[in-house]
Amino acid sequence: MSQTLKVVIPTAGWATRMRPQTWSKPKPLVSVAGKAVIEHLLDMFESIPREMAVEYVIIVGPYLGERQIPAYLREHHPELTVHYVLQPEMKGQSDALWLAREYLNGPMLVCFSDTLIETDFSFLVQEQADGVAWVKPVPDPRRFGVAEVDAQGRVTRLVEKPKSLDNNLVIVGCYYFREGRDLVYAIQEQFRRGIQLKGEYFLADAINIWLEAGRIMRTQPVSVWLDTGTIQATLETNRYFLEHGRENAADGFGEDVQIIRPVFIHPTAEISNATIGPFVSIGPSCKIENAHIEDSILEADVTVINAVLKRSFIGRQAWIQGKSPDGSILQLNIGDNSSVAID
Repeated sequence: MSQTLKVVIPTAGWATRMRPQTWSKPKPLVSVAGKAVIEHLLDMFESIPREMAVEYVIIVGPYLGERQIPAYLREHHPELTVHYVLQPEMKGQSDALWLAREYLNGPMLVCFSDTLIETDFSFLVQEQADGVAWVKPVPDPRRFGVAEVDAQGRVTRLVEKPKSLDNNLVIVGCYYFREGRDLVYAIQEQFRRGIQLKGEYFLADAINIWLEAGRIMRTQPVSVWLDTGTIQATLETNRYFLEHGRENAADGFGEDVQIIRPVFIHPTAEISNATIGPFVSIGPSCKIENAHIEDSILEADVTVINAVLKRSFIGRQAWIQGKSPDGSILQLNIGDNSSVAID
């Protein structure tokens, strides 16, 4: 009999650091390297062993998330079993999981929607520890949370924003729990103790309570940890993906188009008299004329005419026309259905 693994993806934050892109769409539907972030997440879970049936539990925010994410997955992935849970108020990670508690039984993965890692989940079918935290050593861990471990390599506690550099095992936002109900009980105890910060209940505090009960958690190191939490981080992630197999052939254009790889250009894009690349992702039905575009993401239905763009993120159905008066390169972050015209 196969086990059912619940893959829990909290997506309900306001994603203020990704604005204006997230004024009109939730962060998991922002494009990077030719497809939505949520598609890269689903790719990440392909290594889950076939012995484990998978059900997704996606925690969505009000308005954008509760409308657009279910609609997207119904259209593009009708084969998936997905339970949707609404988090109407942004009261933190533990609150999000608490609202999904009816589904959190048996083994589960929790992975935050802006966490993209390269890892192999195939070991989960034989995992003996009560929990696993994915970590990555970084030179300066003080902006993150870290896992403290004992001599046997077992996690003793999680520490948010450590003050020293002594422990650099940063927790990347992906966890495994052999029994989800145990975490639910720890969250309930977190609420009872009132352990929160500025009105938000953080998962690290619930895990520390879970550890107090004597449960065993180990770390699983990753070498690649990508972020889609800010515009600049998303552009860096786009660069990485294009350098590591997510580019496409991007051919079929005329002699007046120069392609500097790596790039991803949707086959329906129309390009003339332009230089594209390196590190450019162009979505479907874009129209580009007399332009130079480098290190940028253009989502669907974007028009760029007579412009030079670099380190730019252009949302869906946006219109860019014209060069800056001094001829300098434009660096833009333009949301959906916006326009920039320079005479």
